[in-house]
Amino acid sequence: VQLQAFGGGLVQAGGSLRLSCAASRRTSSNNAMAWFRQPPGKEREFVAAISWNGGSTNYADSVKGRFTISRAYASSTVNLQMNSLKPEDTAVYYCAAYPRPYYSSTIPPNYWGQGTLVTVSS
Repeated sequence: VQLQAFGGGLVQAGGSLRLSCAASRRTSSNNAMAWFRQPPGKEREFVAAISWNGGSTNYADSVKGRFTISRAYASSTVNLQMNSLKPEDTAVYYCAAYPRPYYSSTIPPNYWGQGTLVTVSS
């Protein structure tokens, strides 16, 4: 599976962006998907995840209430709607796929996209 993330860019604080992740083939019905991010000079961190059927989602505390993860099976994409963006949301965002149907914080993804840069200006 190859994952292509796009939709990043420059936005002012308080603004919105929508990231999308397209899979090279139809994502398996057994794959949970997720978004991670790596702020400048920091380690990569979990942002949000969605289960194989979209019925379960998980979010980092820092983005709860502002970000929404969703998936569209017809186009094999996973989206991340980001609202009320803050300068601390500035990072390279990566999409990822898990070798299981539900997200687990103890099991890492087995596929990664190349990342897309989001810059939030104050």
